[in-house]
Amino acid sequence: MSRCTAPVHGHRTASARANCPACGGSSRGNNYYRSYGSYSSPSNSSTLSRQTRTTARWSPAGSTILYTPTEIRTLTPIRENAEKRSNLPDLRDVFLCHAWDDRKDAAKDLHDLLESKGVTVWFSEKDVLLGSSLLREIDKGLVKSRVGIVLVTPSFLKRVKAEGVADKELSALLATDLLIPIVHNTTFESLREVSPLLGSRSGLSTIEESMVDVAAKIAELVTL
Repeated sequence: MSRCTAPVHGHRTASARANCPACGGSSRGNNYYRSYGSYSSPSNSSTLSRQTRTTARWSPAGSTILYTPTEIRTLTPIRENAEKRSNLPDLRDVFLCHAWDDRKDAAKDLHDLLESKGVTVWFSEKDVLLGSSLLREIDKGLVKSRVGIVLVTPSFLKRVKAEGVADKELSALLATDLLIPIVHNTTFESLREVSPLLGSRSGLSTIEESMVDVAAKIAELVTL
């Protein structure tokens, strides 16, 4: 019996599949080829992801915000948990976990974008009074927020390595099912090197989308 060449050479084009001694473009060959779908090129997978973007269950009528299938899978349980907490009084929409060094840059930018969309945000720069215990205020903020956002930047990764306040916030957030990592100016691969547990979670990234687009998705997610 002729052996299919998909595991070695791939069937990335119709001609390559037709030239395979086992498949030869036949119906049987096509089924065999489909079983090796993981051998498709990354660029094709990326294109497919873009083509299959859609609105989410929680998207309001007329929304133009589109999500990838991975984002839908990631955000759906967070949305469901946020809905369960909707009857709790005096909740902020979002708890923003960030590195101290980002408080006047990326974290503030994200905070301002969210608030401009009507999202209430717990943000240390405005919610921790001078002389207050930072960790105690963080505990209060976590309890009184529907969703936790971790803004993952190069500064955040350094803080986690040093086991700073960001790491303490992160530990508390990881104990919940309300956590969304947002990767900014770094990668999920770099995050996994520092925090495999957090890095194992999918989230949002500003690599392919702007911070404005990411903020729009968060705002839509937490609007109940």
